[in-house]
Amino acid sequence: MESFFSGTGYGQMGMMWEQVRAPLIVPLMKIMVTMCLAMSVMLFVERVLMGIVIVVVKLMKYKLEKRYKWEAIKEDLETGNSAYPMVLVQIPMYNEKEVYQLSIGAACGLSWPSDRIIIQVLDDSTDPLIKDLVELECKRWAGKGINIKYEIRGNRNGYKAGALKQGMKHTYVNQCEFVAIFDADFQPDPDFLWRTIPFLAHNPELALVQARWKFVNSDECLMTRMQEMSLDYHFIVEQEAGSATHAFFGFNGTAGVWRISALNEAGGWKDRTTVEDMDLAVRVSLKGWKFVYVGDLKVKNELPSTFKAYRYQQHRWSCGPANLFKKMIIEIARNKKVTLWKKFYKPRIQIGESVYMLEIFVGVYLFLCGCYDLSFGNNHYFLYLFLQSMAFFVVGFGYIGVFVPNS
Repeated sequence: MESFFSGTGYGQMGMMWEQVRAPLIVPLMKIMVTMCLAMSVMLFVERVLMGIVIVVVKLMKYKLEKRYKWEAIKEDLETGNSAYPMVLVQIPMYNEKEVYQLSIGAACGLSWPSDRIIIQVLDDSTDPLIKDLVELECKRWAGKGINIKYEIRGNRNGYKAGALKQGMKHTYVNQCEFVAIFDADFQPDPDFLWRTIPFLAHNPELALVQARWKFVNSDECLMTRMQEMSLDYHFIVEQEAGSATHAFFGFNGTAGVWRISALNEAGGWKDRTTVEDMDLAVRVSLKGWKFVYVGDLKVKNELPSTFKAYRYQQHRWSCGPANLFKKMIIEIARNKKVTLWKKFYKPRIQIGESVYMLEIFVGVYLFLCGCYDLSFGNNHYFLYLFLQSMAFFVVGFGYIGVFVPNS
């Protein structure tokens, strides 16, 4: 059968292609297909192992209180509220006109001694009207006796990571022991700090307490229901298994409480990638700190309900880890505190991204040149890569899921 270039008028180019295809292109594509299959098997094995861990956890009725000390913090009759740790609550914002009141109200409604908490609104909004509204809302809560700080900066360098980093530089932060972070579209329940801070207060080896997300719009459309299924797996299986086995699991960027000393020891927030949360989590973990996931503690938020918003989110979540992996692979390999297994486990997040990138490349080639050009013989495993990569190709250009039924 004629090749892709036959009869197209390319002439010399077609002859050159025929000369390099067999000795160079075909072996290279076979190697890439084999790599895709090998990494897919690795991901499958990992998911099976995590599934086994979760089954054991459920059967044994595993409770965090059995592994970590947890005691409700009580007021001391002599020292008063000073028995409670000082907590900083950060809310990074960017033109959040629809949700700023909800997020600020939820943070100000947290049940914690008023003299032992500071609410910090980090407003990077570029719309002057929205900035005025957010500042007015902060002043309204300050008038009710809430210790709330409205902070802005002269530029948006580093975006969210830059805002969080700048927020930690204020002198009043020095009196705080822990910092809770909530994105603008997240609303914690009033008892959030009561259920998280005791883990950090009574277990000095812990650096992070991570809560689960509760999706208030999961039934809005088919796309939001599919997202909920995927993220529920991430929380219920991946993070639960990581927490139960003392293995690494990433910070989700919100709905978590950090020990500030651990954050500072790891170098604080960095804006070198679009996944500043994973970057910080990896660096803190490399310092020997442990994380805990509280699965029965949920924080409300919304899922992207349009494909444009979902595609932007997934692009950031996919490209960020790959960029982080390139920057940290040497640091992970050289770290003497990390065992060989954990050296594989920590960067294993990148395996999935590598599979997707290779599958897209292989799939596009197969689409352009025709799978018969590769002559794989009786091995037809590459057809799986062809079909899956075409799905990524179609989704990437936004040909499906653009319209939301209930919008």
